[in-house]
Amino acid sequence: VAIDAKRRVRDAKRKACPAAGWEVFTHGGRKPTGIDAVEWARKMEAYGAGEILLTSMDQDGTLNGYDLELTAAVADAVSIPVIASGGVGTLEHLYDGFVKGKADAVLAASIFHYRTYTIPQAKTYLRERGIPVRM
Repeated sequence: VAIDAKRRVRDAKRKACPAAGWEVFTHGGRKPTGIDAVEWARKMEAYGAGEILLTSMDQDGTLNGYDLELTAAVADAVSIPVIASGGVGTLEHLYDGFVKGKADAVLAASIFHYRTYTIPQAKTYLRERGIPVRM
């Protein structure tokens, strides 16, 4: 199951809006659902999802790294694999996705599309730091 999430922000006009957490968005991150992302991940696991592809819409395309807090929150909430997505700009971001974000797998696009790094470079970097990867 793919989950696109954005961090919630307190809105003085919407008193019901929680101060913390992440909301599920649809339509490429344009339409809010009002659904809590962590709770949605739990529900999807209960419905039989085999994995969660988790994209932080706040980080996607920024090259500033994953939303590690979001990734760890979802990884801690479910027992199925979580794939971190959105924001990779360095090879260290990939490593952080595994270690700090507790992801079972990581996804990156821009660093490969723009040829900042190659896939073999990324795999070697991760392997040298103790992350098991297929070479």
